[in-house]
This record gives sequence, structure tokens and C-alpha cells, in this order.
Amino acid sequence: MGNREDIKEEVCECCCSGKHKERDEKEFKDLMNRLKRIEGQVRGVENMLEKDAYCTDILMQVSAITSALNSFNKVLLANHVKTCVADNIREGNEDVVDELVGVLQKLMR
Repeated sequence: MGNREDIKEEVCECCCSGKHKERDEKEFKDLMNRLKRIEGQVRGVENMLEKDAYCTDILMQVSAITSALNSFNKVLLANHVKTCVADNIREGNEDVVDELVGVLQKLMR
């Protein structure tokens, strides 16, 4: 795992809002650990496919990955509401509510 500055440089500008959030070390480590576990699960599915694992066994692992990604999203969303959204509302920027509604609509597709 690279340092935080290296990771920040790798963010794709084409798919991001251009906004940034300074995360405390605990939040950053928690989110990174979750992603690293998911990455390991994906590699496991790749190995299963390469070893001709049975379809339902692969499907069950993909289901576990989907659950892990949903859990990641829930943690990130909770952090976002408690920090970014709350701070913006306190500062009088209520546009953040419309942004949140849009994100929730996309997540619920």
C-alpha cells in the first residue's frame, strides 16, 4: 500500500467531482482495509475461474464480494453524511442536500 500522497495522485479526474476530503487516519485505514479485503476476494474468484471451479461456488463468492462492497458503501456514506454534508449545511451550503439525494438515487438503482 503506497502512502496517502501517492494514492491521491492516482485518482482519475474524469470520474470525480474534483472535490476533496481530508480523512482522519482511522477512517482512511478502515476504508483501505475493506478495499484490500475486497481486492483479495476478487483475486480469489479469478483463481477459482482459472481452476475451473463449479459455477455456484463462484457465484457464492461473487455474492460475498457484492455484500462487502455494499458494506463499504454504507460506511463511506455514513461518514459522508456525518462530516461533509453536516459541515456544508452548518456553513449554509444546502446544495449538498441535492447532491446527496442524487447520489442516493444512483446507489439505489
